[in-house]
Amino acid sequence: MKKDIVTFFTDIINQAGSYDIARAEFFRIIADDDELQQQYREWCDENGFSERKGFDEFIDQRIDSHDSVWSSLNDYDE
Repeated sequence: MKKDIVTFFTDIINQAGSYDIARAEFFRIIADDDELQQQYREWCDENGFSERKGFDEFIDQRIDSHDSVWSSLNDYDE
């Protein structure tokens, strides 16, 4: 499975609908796919995350990014 790891993260999050389900599904899928697991390792190394926390950090950054967009829109309305 050759797929951009960030796209894979985003797809799982969008399909899951909740953090806990996304996290469980991510680790279930990655455990069964050696190539995807290697891509995840490389992504974690490139971004300075541990494999244990990399997906969580991605989700946190995504949430912060969305919050920032909404905050800037709210600031514009005031």
